[in-house]
Amino acid sequence: EDDDEEASIPVRAWPSQSSLHSTDDVLKERPASSASQTSTVVNERLQELVRMFKERTEKAKEKLIDPDSSDEDNENETQAGPSGGGGVESGTEEEQPGRCCKVKTPRWIRACVRFRFPASIDPFTNLMYVLWMFLVSLAWNWNVWFIPVRWAFPYQTPDNIHYWLLTDYLCDLIYILDIAVFQPRLQFVRGGDIVCDQKEMRKNYMKTKRFKFDVASLVPLELFYFKTGINPLLRLPRLLKIKSFFEFNDRLEAILTKAYIYRVIRTTTYLLYCLHFNACLYYWISDFIGLGLTQWVYNGEGNSYIRCYYFAVKTLITIGGLPDPTTLSEIIFQLINYFIGVFAFSIMIGQMRDVVGAATASQTYYRSCMDSTIKYMSSYRIPRDVQNRVKTWYNYTWQSQGMLDEQELLNQLPDKMRLDIAIDVSYSIVSKVPLFQGCDRQMIFDMLKSLRSVVYLPGDYVCKKGEVGREMYIIKAGEVQVVGGPDGKTVFVTLRAGSVFGEISLLAVGGGNRRTANVIAHGFANLFILDKKDLNEILVHYPESKKLLRKKARLNMNRNNICPAKEPPLVPAAPVRAETPKLLKAALEMTERSSGLKGALAKVKEKTNKSSISLQVNMLKP
Repeated sequence: EDDDEEASIPVRAWPSQSSLHSTDDVLKERPASSASQTSTVVNERLQELVRMFKERTEKAKEKLIDPDSSDEDNENETQAGPSGGGGVESGTEEEQPGRCCKVKTPRWIRACVRFRFPASIDPFTNLMYVLWMFLVSLAWNWNVWFIPVRWAFPYQTPDNIHYWLLTDYLCDLIYILDIAVFQPRLQFVRGGDIVCDQKEMRKNYMKTKRFKFDVASLVPLELFYFKTGINPLLRLPRLLKIKSFFEFNDRLEAILTKAYIYRVIRTTTYLLYCLHFNACLYYWISDFIGLGLTQWVYNGEGNSYIRCYYFAVKTLITIGGLPDPTTLSEIIFQLINYFIGVFAFSIMIGQMRDVVGAATASQTYYRSCMDSTIKYMSSYRIPRDVQNRVKTWYNYTWQSQGMLDEQELLNQLPDKMRLDIAIDVSYSIVSKVPLFQGCDRQMIFDMLKSLRSVVYLPGDYVCKKGEVGREMYIIKAGEVQVVGGPDGKTVFVTLRAGSVFGEISLLAVGGGNRRTANVIAHGFANLFILDKKDLNEILVHYPESKKLLRKKARLNMNRNNICPAKEPPLVPAAPVRAETPKLLKAALEMTERSSGLKGALAKVKEKTNKSSISLQVNMLKP
């Protein structure tokens, strides 16, 4: 009867069984209007929904805090059965021997289950794509190295043919997956925009020559196995996927920090493959002529591949000591080997020289600069102490930075990339400087691009008291000491990494731009230098930051009781002559008129006028 009455109610959500019975009892006991009955049902349904949402929220929080425990709780709930009326069933399920022992799923398995293949792949930054290209390169190298071996040497037998075929078809499966799954998902640039649409990426791949070569590499010439037998030469089209190998080399060199090591290994592999292929040809021609028929061919003793490889090494490197060929085919083969060996080894040596030269280019530049500087100092007979300090600076700068001038490298990059590098290198230090705290963030970014890194040796004067301040210094690494006193060796304070000095004279606080103290490097010190010209160009666009910097510099000066060194007043070269009194001028004029001393008195008058003019000019000067 309860089930029939529940079915007669038109509105139902997903409440528990007890709430359904309680609602029906209320409706039976007290008949009311349809509106009141509907409101009661709606309120109870809303309360049930609120309770369910709260439970889901708590479960979500527990899953975020501890995913493993939340997964175990979910497994317990699913095994216990639904709530309300399922207690007996849950008890029987727990007693089942198959569910009494639960096995926790490893995290890597859950990660594999949740993995979703990306809709588009960035071929330059996606590490998964680089790993896949490594797998494709392995499949290509399998064909390149083993097709000649299986064709020339008797290593492919009916007993092991199924192993060779299994590996071949596994490589073909990798080719098919690359063509069908990975290549049509590669992003490309069109008109400056990165295209990620699946249809456009697929069309772009199908228009390229690479797609044609990839399809041609899978031409099923193995169908001729039924007529000619299993001939490895029918798999030669697999070598057309050589672009995947070269692409893997480019992607791998882009992510390696020391790519020249891989270039050396790759060049050596090219040489080894030339020897490998020549060994296969030597065994084939020996088998064609007849093993052991002549003194020149392989006699069939020992390990065939090792003996033939040894012959190929001696032939291509032209070591000598080989048996003389007797037949025409042997002579032609030996001549071709000699010519190929000369060209192949010259090319390999040239490539190896280029690889090593590119790897050591910066070190060669450092050596040339140091040698030129030493030659210059020797020609001008610079003291030995100064020469030793210059050598020490070169050695420490190279060991600490790996280059002599960082700005020379950074100037080649765009402004945005220089800012990104400067933020990673310098922002962690500059942002902790108290002087720049509170300044505009963009102003600090602009300032980072203008910083120069300079290395000072132990005992070097970074700045001297009384000098005109044109730079501000930020300590990147090391320590500097502020010294003074009667002997100039008293240490007032030691500044460490993150400290700033030189800002008082740079900002012209107190009316002076002179250095207020001597600063000496204590040990090797690496400092960031900011020029006054660069700082003024930056502060023009940030007036609020300029006021804040000047205020902080003034407070710092007052806190340390520093008196700014002002420029000394201008002292005239000669004392100023006093003005001639008016009474004396009148007496001289009367004497000139009355006496004949006109010429002498005229000269005295001229000197008096010149002295008065010079006095007026001096009075007009500030």
